[in-house]
Amino acid sequence: MLRVKNPKLQAAAISICGALFLAVTKLTIALLSGSMAVMASAIDSLLDILMSGINLMAIRQAEQPPDRSHPFGHGKFETLATLFQAMIISCSGLWIIYIAISRLNQNNRLENINQGIGVLAFSAAVSWLIARNLSRVARQTDSSALEADSLHFRMDIYTNLGLMAGLIMVRKFDIHWLDPALSILVASYILREAIKLIKRSLTDILDHELPDEIQQQVDHIIRTHKGPLAGYHGLRTRRSGSNKIMDFHLEVCKDMTVAEAHKLTDSLVKRIETEIPGSNVIIHIGPCNIETCPGRENCDINKNPRPDQFHQL
Repeated sequence: MLRVKNPKLQAAAISICGALFLAVTKLTIALLSGSMAVMASAIDSLLDILMSGINLMAIRQAEQPPDRSHPFGHGKFETLATLFQAMIISCSGLWIIYIAISRLNQNNRLENINQGIGVLAFSAAVSWLIARNLSRVARQTDSSALEADSLHFRMDIYTNLGLMAGLIMVRKFDIHWLDPALSILVASYILREAIKLIKRSLTDILDHELPDEIQQQVDHIIRTHKGPLAGYHGLRTRRSGSNKIMDFHLEVCKDMTVAEAHKLTDSLVKRIETEIPGSNVIIHIGPCNIETCPGRENCDINKNPRPDQFHQL
């Protein structure tokens, strides 16, 4: 196992090792039993190795600090990795459907069904452990690539349990066509999840705004921040990998000095970045646009106004 300190890299490395172990085990049993269901699960694990490897490389690149050519960082590498994974998953689903239909026409009988049932049960348990770890780290780091990887292994849990139940029915009722039929159902489920991943990655690539919950959180932070703030407008947000990029125009007293305005915005940026991990905030300063200015000493905004007095244009 790779020795890495970054939790995202460590989670990706663990998923590679787990997927490799499962793929070798299931591929061996699939060849011995002739089960298309186990073979489909083995192929899925082989793809997990490829995708986890891509995640590892993408996350390493995405974690690189901003440079002259990439002032906003390299977070889009994670998004591109997610899109690539989704396309690979789609191809694997179509391939499984093609092979399963061929098996339906051939009506092959299965051998060593008990081995297939055992390896699928074992695979479901290992996949659950890996998915749990990936999901935990994905939530902590807000990584779309690890979230996608976690989804792959969660899919493995349900598909392995479903295929295992199918093999039990094959053994009990001697319905051998059920094995490729279940493989088609699994492949259809894989295709549906792949389409979801494609939509999510394209959303980030096209710079769709952040979810309403995050925008509302930003609004609350600005409104409750201590300091003479008159209002704000023009909030723009987007995602780049694990980074949440946002900028807006902040209105302050027109009589503030540059040093005072800088100190105020600096404290606001630090608060947003603390309460919303992964934030990259840019604030544009503008003067208060109240037509009848009462003067700095008599202005209400210098008396820490209530949130309902705050205005957003």
